[in-house]
Amino acid sequence: MAYSSSSKSKSAGTEKKASISYWSKDKCDCPVCKKPFEREIMRSGNGRMNAGNLSDELHRDYIPSAKYGKVYPLIYEVGCCPNCYTAFLWNDFAPIKNPDIADRIYDNYEKRKKATEVIFPYFNLKKERTLYDGAAMYYMALQTYDVCDVDMLPTLKKAIISLRLAWLTKEIDDACADHNYDYVSQVFYRKALFFYQQALQNEQARTEKCSTLNNFGPDMDKNYGWDGVVYLSGLLEYKYGQREDIQLRLKKLSESKTAIARIFGLGKSSKNKPGPLLEHARTLYDNLTKELKDDDL
Repeated sequence: MAYSSSSKSKSAGTEKKASISYWSKDKCDCPVCKKPFEREIMRSGNGRMNAGNLSDELHRDYIPSAKYGKVYPLIYEVGCCPNCYTAFLWNDFAPIKNPDIADRIYDNYEKRKKATEVIFPYFNLKKERTLYDGAAMYYMALQTYDVCDVDMLPTLKKAIISLRLAWLTKEIDDACADHNYDYVSQVFYRKALFFYQQALQNEQARTEKCSTLNNFGPDMDKNYGWDGVVYLSGLLEYKYGQREDIQLRLKKLSESKTAIARIFGLGKSSKNKPGPLLEHARTLYDNLTKELKDDDL
């Protein structure tokens, strides 16, 4: 990651209050517009992150504390340049090899900003981020990766980002209902389904080396690897896939069941698989089996 050392810490003088994040003393250099901007980092420890349950979507819930309230660690995993609205997962803020891609990202900055304002009209990139601002940054990242070359593995990153956006917009809806973020969450779930399945197809066709991604998430507390990608593709199809064409749905569910069985050994125990993932895979396999059998009745 490229940094400029000329920045001044914003955290000075704020240590007296209970803070969730701080501003890095080093600025991040945007690889597109070349301008530096400040990076916000979540603090760790001292009861900020009280891990709760792990959902079937491999999403970790965090229990609110009296001191810090509800925290959303995911929102600090993405950065967005306030000058040209280029947004990436932090590890991708590095020089872009192909200058044409950098130009393409820059040329789309107004489009990214306007599209984001449609869903998140009051986002702010220059203050300590909120759940709302973090979700807006993720949406700009989704659009940024949309014009990136395959060497950045954009398809799987868009899958992970879309799934995280589904979670974050659901959190927004829980905090402030009746603003249609429940509908927005469903849209992002369907986007995640599309990109997860596209990542599997690209890997099989060898058009994008999706399985070489360093961290598959999908959340930030554990890397569930390529097995997690296969599992989530099947889970999202089961939960959020289309239901208008029943025969097509059953075909996709059957394919998902076969893939789950192949990887997890029909639910048999395996020391090589992460425990929680294996348990969720067993449940999904059973649910797929039940729906496919029920349709035969």
